[in-house]
Amino acid sequence: MTYEFDKIVDRRDTNSLKWDVPEGELPMWVADMDFQTAPEIKAAILKRAEHGIFGYSVIPKAWYDAYITWWNRRHHFKMEKEWLLFVMGVIPAISSAVRRLTAVGENVLVQTPVYNHFFTSIVNNGRNVAEAPLKYDGQNYFIDFAELEQKLADPKTTLMLLCNPHNPVGKIWDKETLARIGELCFKHHVTVMSDEIHCDLTAPDREYIPFASVSDLCRNNSVTCITPTKTFNLAGIQTAAIAIPEETLRRKMRHQIMIDEVAEPNAFAVDAAIAAFNEGEAWLDVLRDYIAENKRLVSTFLKENLPEIKPVHGEATYLVWLDLSALQGSGKEIGSFLREKTGLYLTDGGLYGRGGENFLRMNLACPRSMVEDGLCRMKEGIEAYKNVR
Repeated sequence: MTYEFDKIVDRRDTNSLKWDVPEGELPMWVADMDFQTAPEIKAAILKRAEHGIFGYSVIPKAWYDAYITWWNRRHHFKMEKEWLLFVMGVIPAISSAVRRLTAVGENVLVQTPVYNHFFTSIVNNGRNVAEAPLKYDGQNYFIDFAELEQKLADPKTTLMLLCNPHNPVGKIWDKETLARIGELCFKHHVTVMSDEIHCDLTAPDREYIPFASVSDLCRNNSVTCITPTKTFNLAGIQTAAIAIPEETLRRKMRHQIMIDEVAEPNAFAVDAAIAAFNEGEAWLDVLRDYIAENKRLVSTFLKENLPEIKPVHGEATYLVWLDLSALQGSGKEIGSFLREKTGLYLTDGGLYGRGGENFLRMNLACPRSMVEDGLCRMKEGIEAYKNVR
């Protein structure tokens, strides 16, 4: 089957968060795609809609089987049915974990720069953000384990939010790194919640490693967030899962998501997930190739036209993390100028915490003509910016 990733789909006037912008602006900020989902998923949703009755839904065996089969085939990790709990989304699950696995006033550790809604889930629930910033050598990101252990050793730190693969820098953590994180968290009695929402969006020649697959310590001291929503552009369907191998931890989380009322599927959540994992693989493989080509286009364009801006080599996500440190001004300042001058709307890296101040995040999950438009706008805007500095 041929998939039309070059096709422009007009998303204005569809209540789209991403495209709720003035006419003439090009939004390349929030992480959703400008591609229609896989035809097989669309067909499953239409079939469900045609039934015409949208009452309360249950979780059938087919839903569990779809997750288990996908993770076994794609990621070489065999999950068990009992581990899986339905949730309406990754962020609702993280907020539930913060409420259940920590107490008010305790610390939740994050590795900045990291997905900004981590901070929201922590602060809105009366907990403290403990940052263990990633180290950046001008090309790659890595973990300072001495600093990480120092933060984990604080008795007030009781939960770590791991981003695997890491948003926004696109890092895939290797097995040794994940094992060491698991050992340190176990040593200091810190539970790990691993957000693996970008796990299927790796470069075509790369695989990610599920945190819980690494060792017994990692498996028995973790809650893993998984979902087809980022992979197949289904965020508005509100369908996800948490995988929790350890029974006591699973019982705690099951109780909390029921209290928070985030454990009941809407009428389309189950069918969409089953279709995604059972029938969406061919679409996904073509998508990954398409995004990889978009990333190559960005790298080549910047090297030839804007060498001051360096794209960080990311192994996962459809996002590109742009290093602006060679320019004067912060990501917030430069991003605001670009939007005002050219209509190009990127995300200020400062939103992702310490270490993101001199970066912008650009979403490349869109037709190539839109990427080219965005790059031309960036060139025009940066040249104008340099002239007024």
